[in-house]
Amino acid sequence: MQVIGFNGDYAVCERDGTQHLIDPILVGKPELGAWVLVFLDTAREIISSEQATQIQDALQALTLTLQGDYNVDHLFADLVNREPRLPDFLCEK
Repeated sequence: MQVIGFNGDYAVCERDGTQHLIDPILVGKPELGAWVLVFLDTAREIISSEQATQIQDALQALTLTLQGDYNVDHLFADLVNREPRLPDFLCEK
């Protein structure tokens, strides 16, 4: 969700045209325009706009899949047509 304002100690955030009051106590007061990862109306992490786009795309893919549309590869452009990558701790040194 993107922070669009403040109401007391709460951040006013927007997602898909709907506004929500979000408690930022775990991340501190975010800047206006910042993107936050939210769970149960509480900001858990301040994220980049790129991460926000990837999350929105994944949620859109979930919605489409639940509606029976399984053509969602375009929503995972960062994952399609690339080799899987092991985490650094599993790679040989």
